[in-house]
Amino acid sequence: MIGLPDFPWDRLTPLKTLAQAHPDGIVDLSVGTPVDPVPAVVRQALADASDSPGYPLTYGTERLRSAAAGWLRRRHGVVLDQANVLPLIGSKEFVAWLPTLLGVGRGQRVVFPELAYPTYDVGARLAGAEPYATDGLFALGPEQVPLVWVNSPSNPSGKVLPAEHLRKVVSWAREHGAVVASDECYIELGWEEQPVSILHPDVCGGSHEGLLAVHSLSKRSNMAGYRAGFVAGDPALIQRLLEVRKHAGMLMPGPVQAAMAVALDDDEHAEEQRARYAARREVLRPALEAAGWRIEHSTAGLYLWASDGTDCWKQVRTLAEKGILVAPGDFYGKAGSAHVRIAVTASDERISAAVRRLQ
Repeated sequence: MIGLPDFPWDRLTPLKTLAQAHPDGIVDLSVGTPVDPVPAVVRQALADASDSPGYPLTYGTERLRSAAAGWLRRRHGVVLDQANVLPLIGSKEFVAWLPTLLGVGRGQRVVFPELAYPTYDVGARLAGAEPYATDGLFALGPEQVPLVWVNSPSNPSGKVLPAEHLRKVVSWAREHGAVVASDECYIELGWEEQPVSILHPDVCGGSHEGLLAVHSLSKRSNMAGYRAGFVAGDPALIQRLLEVRKHAGMLMPGPVQAAMAVALDDDEHAEEQRARYAARREVLRPALEAAGWRIEHSTAGLYLWASDGTDCWKQVRTLAEKGILVAPGDFYGKAGSAHVRIAVTASDERISAAVRRLQ
């Protein structure tokens, strides 16, 4: 049996029940799940492609790969051939299975940030490797590490890693034979700071060797229910991953591929959604600060990383008593034990309800 941690969200159930008891109902800010409509152009593309009786390709269509490459070039200054893009059945499955797909195993460490999305840890365990949370790669010394995860903007903290920092990570990894996988699922949601891709020439010097960038349409296009993501980067790594994924039957449904291509080509709906999140953030943040919470980092992404100086579970209870459910920081590592993660993905009406309760 693989030793996996308990699923963290199950521990939140009693406090969710408490929040649901509020006379005006729960304001659930614990999970960053989209609540706004899927763009009409995306839904139409899905419907138009729904007569799809044959098996889709693991590699995806050239139309989809070209749309992803075009989006990276247009929005993020990343130039790469469409052949170096691979569709994913949502980004979470890739995070969980990447160590296994790369052949990482016993006696090897998978490195990820001290504050991190729990699936990096789970992915290492599924592969039989050792999960290792650290923000200091140089502490590893001469050890050969097969895989290093970076995440900018960070989930949970919203911290942005500048190009200079990412350059040092890339340089270290190349000296130590490590693959760098960059989780960039929130890259279009920069507020006070603008995130940069690991594949940008300012970071990687124009070479994508040893680098993978993971992207998702869940937040940008409200397509969490479609399970639509992609990975791009090193041609050799993409081909290696493709071969294993073919054997494993990791197929993105054809209609979803068609919808994803249209979504990536259309920036207008993404800007509209970004504006919605910005407006919610602008009312929720000052309300939390006025109620005694300090917001740290949170310069990008969909979360406010907050603390009132007490234990994270005490903070969760305090807010649950007001009918507001948030995530305890220790879901993301010991370094989060004094913080809570607060999502801005609820509807305008529920965000307004939270603001009233905080007052």
